[in-house]
Amino acid sequence: MSVTKNTSMGELIADVRERVLFLQEMGVSYLAVGLLEAKTDIAKTDVCTANGEKGMADSHNDAARRYPIPEINIPLNSKPAEPRPAPGSRLASLPSLGKRKGSKFFDEYNPPEVESGELRVERSGPETGFHEMSEPTETIEQIRAEIGTDCTRCKLSALGRSQVVNSVGNFNADLMFVGEAPGADEDRLGEPFVGRAGQLLTDIIEKGLGIPRKDVFIGNINRCRPPGNRAPEPDESVVCKPFLLREVAVVRPKVIVVLGATAAQNLLETKTPISKMRGKFHDYLGVKVMPTFHPAYLLRDPHKKREVWEDIKMVRDYLRTAA
Repeated sequence: MSVTKNTSMGELIADVRERVLFLQEMGVSYLAVGLLEAKTDIAKTDVCTANGEKGMADSHNDAARRYPIPEINIPLNSKPAEPRPAPGSRLASLPSLGKRKGSKFFDEYNPPEVESGELRVERSGPETGFHEMSEPTETIEQIRAEIGTDCTRCKLSALGRSQVVNSVGNFNADLMFVGEAPGADEDRLGEPFVGRAGQLLTDIIEKGLGIPRKDVFIGNINRCRPPGNRAPEPDESVVCKPFLLREVAVVRPKVIVVLGATAAQNLLETKTPISKMRGKFHDYLGVKVMPTFHPAYLLRDPHKKREVWEDIKMVRDYLRTAA
């Protein structure tokens, strides 16, 4: 076999492969190859068959003997060839993609698939939905009594709050509203959403949904006002949020409307912006969740009222069909 400057690597590999396959078919067990000096392109190749007979495959034996170089033995059939696997057998041995373990790093950038306009949110809490649980073993009054009137579980108790602001409304409501924390008016009066933003929320409930405010359940992730109306910090929310979840388990609403990015991200345990969460239902342990803009944000940007109204209409229509 001669190699010219015009011979491509692909052609060379294909040619060698074809020759090796041919020799294997003829019963050749190995090749003893000796290379010549760079001055010549002549090489000697002894062909050894399976029955031990030797022969020269190259006609330039005399030239090869003049340039003795140690032989290199290349086994062709060092072990019996394994049968080719059946088509698809290797794929069948792979674990099911549906049962694969997710990668914490990549799953953060590849959110779960959206089905029927809902986002499935994975969390470390109980897998059983609120509506699938047995009857509640506690009441809203018992939860309030456990919290106490002078809760000191987080640092907000020492940062200027006046009182604990508990959730209010119908304890058997189909609809629940959740904000992030009380403001100045709420801290003063001891009830959630009673300031200007609360008045706007009342209009959304009574004029938009046609439901008396007293017939819905309203609360916050945190029950104490953060200084300067800042957003609750993680160490503050992690202490107070479990009480809200226990209230959800007691009330068992059909829909929870979360108001603002802080409340939505906290409840759904996500960092997705509110602008991307709103407009579709999410799921929280079997309860429909609709994130939308906070009424206080609407006071600063009234143009967002149209988007909030679209969200509220979806809530209204769902409640009518689920009645």
